[in-house]
Amino acid sequence: MAAAMSVSAVVPPAAAVARTLLCVPATARAPREMAAEVAAAAALGADLAELRLDRLAGFAPRRDLPALLAKPRTLPALVTYRPKWEGGEYEGDDEPRFEALQLAMELGAEYVDIELKVADKFIKFMSGKKPENCKLIVSSHNYDNTPSAEELASLLAQIQATGADIVKIATTATEIVDVSRMFQILVHCQEKQVPIIGLVMNDRGFISRVLCPKFGGYLTFGSLEKGKESAPSQPTAADLINVYNIRQIGPDTKVFGIIGNPVGHSKSPILHNEAFRSVGLNAVYVPFLVDDLAKFLSTYSSPDFAGFSCTIPHKEAAVRCCDEVDPIARDIGAVNTIIRKPDGKLVGYNTDYVGAISAIEDGIRATQPTHSTTSPLAGRLFVVIGAGGAGKALAYGAKEKGARVVIANRTFARAQELGNLIGGPALTLTELENYHPEEGMILANTTAIGMHPNVNETPLSKQALKSYAVVFDAVYTPKETRLLKEAAECGATVVSGLEMFIRQAMGQFEHFTGMPAVDGKFRALANSLDNPSAVKGDRSTSLKPRL
Repeated sequence: MAAAMSVSAVVPPAAAVARTLLCVPATARAPREMAAEVAAAAALGADLAELRLDRLAGFAPRRDLPALLAKPRTLPALVTYRPKWEGGEYEGDDEPRFEALQLAMELGAEYVDIELKVADKFIKFMSGKKPENCKLIVSSHNYDNTPSAEELASLLAQIQATGADIVKIATTATEIVDVSRMFQILVHCQEKQVPIIGLVMNDRGFISRVLCPKFGGYLTFGSLEKGKESAPSQPTAADLINVYNIRQIGPDTKVFGIIGNPVGHSKSPILHNEAFRSVGLNAVYVPFLVDDLAKFLSTYSSPDFAGFSCTIPHKEAAVRCCDEVDPIARDIGAVNTIIRKPDGKLVGYNTDYVGAISAIEDGIRATQPTHSTTSPLAGRLFVVIGAGGAGKALAYGAKEKGARVVIANRTFARAQELGNLIGGPALTLTELENYHPEEGMILANTTAIGMHPNVNETPLSKQALKSYAVVFDAVYTPKETRLLKEAAECGATVVSGLEMFIRQAMGQFEHFTGMPAVDGKFRALANSLDNPSAVKGDRSTSLKPRL
């Protein structure tokens, strides 16, 4: 198998890929509660449930298994009795564990999981007594890293040599490019018709859980709810079905996503996936937790990785990583949207500046007297907090509208650099506290200060806010930040970052799809972000399990 890093030609033909199953782990401490979790998983639309026997307190196999596996069952069962040395909770000897797994087989469990380290020992213990309708999953879990492509191929061969019906390899991502090696293994197994569960744990491996149907994974895991995960960074089954539309992901699905660090707070996947769904586009939008932008873009170089949103801290690096950059984005010095053309070239755009500036203008027009033919920013003193990509976009846009722009930043050198570019003075945040040369100023925060979970933070004191007539905050999680709340209490017109988010996302959607973005539709979707189920409906139709 090729050891190349790039995911540029690893997507299998559509006919080669069977549908990926959705498995919900049942992790309750008591058998009755575990049975209730299985029923809840069935109601969600899961295809099977994993019974984590090692999670049960006081587990007695001959007492508890008949009840857990009694027929008729609401879902097929995958029985796992994970020892502590493989990331589970069982601390006893192997033989009692083997006896419990064999009993599960005899009671009709459709799948049983055994660890590679003891697979040969378990198979010998069974003495050929495995029922034909039970599939044996032989698994390997690496909680430290993701081995090289060659090492993964060797591990695959070792698991196959045990006689496993299904291979399971779970590794850990130290960077997002590690996942590309797992995708290669999945495709290799599809070509060889080897059923495989291949997943990469933690936040940097999240995409492996969503995109495995594209690359042919046998199943993926989704927790019943937040707090009931059986592995690090496991998404909920509801999110896999409703947000990521996992039932529709296949080899031909185009992949879009938001590149950032951090990125888990972003509402973009909810918004864009619903927008794609509304126009019938075969595409999925995922969060990419990226440390090295250039490395990420060169690794995921397939045309199927078709477009990206860029957020903190990659907007400026994106300018250097693109083959072509829109003139306005180049003038700003920041890119928030990347499109991969069919020839593989990357083209960068900036939709931040229009989204933010139009939001601020409309906020002023709605609450303050303005001249109908000129921008309400013209001639106003416009203070930008932050000198990163979003700060550059706001400074550029405000200057284009005739505002007098001032840059404030925690690091003065960065503020001075941007101030020199746009022809305005620079301040430190400390100096900004006492900066009030005139009344009626406009303030725009473009930093992450006040973003969830640090909701009690604010870039400027309430006392200092009294000099501002308009305050905008690019942070939209939470929708009402401490900065906006205190500005409103001081009598200022406040403009939420959600407005910028909606408008820049509309621009991105048009770049991604070539279709016009309907303002009312996007606004309705964005306003439902705090209650995503309001826009999703029921997408829980279960696929028929492959038994």
